[in-house]
Amino acid sequence: MFVINIFITMVNLEWYRTFKSVYKNGNFSLAAKELFISQPAVSQQISMLEAHVGYKLFTRKSKGVEPTEYAKLLNNLIIEALDRLESVESGFREKAFNANKLVSVGISKHLFRSIGAKLLLKFDFIDFNYAENDELFNLVDSKKIDFAIVSKKYDTFDTIQKGLGTIKQIIIGSNDLDLKSVIKDIKNKNYTNVELWLNRQKWYNYDAGIPHVKLFWLYVFDKKRPSIVSNYIIPSESEMLNALADNSGVSVVWDINAKQLLQENKIQLVWNSSKMPQTEVYLLARKNDTLNSILEDVKNELRSLILR
Repeated sequence: MFVINIFITMVNLEWYRTFKSVYKNGNFSLAAKELFISQPAVSQQISMLEAHVGYKLFTRKSKGVEPTEYAKLLNNLIIEALDRLESVESGFREKAFNANKLVSVGISKHLFRSIGAKLLLKFDFIDFNYAENDELFNLVDSKKIDFAIVSKKYDTFDTIQKGLGTIKQIIIGSNDLDLKSVIKDIKNKNYTNVELWLNRQKWYNYDAGIPHVKLFWLYVFDKKRPSIVSNYIIPSESEMLNALADNSGVSVVWDINAKQLLQENKIQLVWNSSKMPQTEVYLLARKNDTLNSILEDVKNELRSLILR
């Protein structure tokens, strides 16, 4: 029975890496190529390891080397631990690479501040692209961007989507508004009075087509054409919210965009209607992409933000 004392913490770990490669390849030259070092360096490291363990590990043959019985025992003792260590190292290197890679992310400009900007904590280099759902899908599908944050489900073979959570449209107002009467009418389901009150307010929208308002009116009032008049068109929902907070008026916005301003009491909630459906938000990427290894990390980061 052979006894080999192995003190990995006292030995240069590269000796064991070199031993593993020589054992696998049966050749010093092939091991040198695999390890990106010179053949004399391989020979030197094997000699130092042999001196340390006190046994000859390889015998030279005409076409390479052959492991001794001592080498076979040593391989059985270290291979599992060495593989685990290399796996951990590989994972760290991959994360370091991904963290320093320029990542291209597509997102609606209306969700950038509340969702997209949070990715600045995850990556050192990001190229953001503003677009809406279908255009974002085309950018991912054509490999022009790495990820996209979308609010629409796409069923295709080449892409994958990870659910991040749901967002919802709500009506918010500036702090100068007296909401007592309208809140009472909402509670009593007196929607005619609620609509009349809303029509009298100054309205802020990010688009002259008022898509959010139309959708809200369709679900809540069962009307396709709202009677409201847009007083101010500001083509970014986050900037629009800041402008509203500093002035007077109301708007239909995504709840996630209004969350911080509501928490800071800079605006007030007018109506979070149960009739208004929630919208699923997804992280969209191509299958088999080199960045898929961090897709789960990004998903968890954004999911914790949206579900918080």
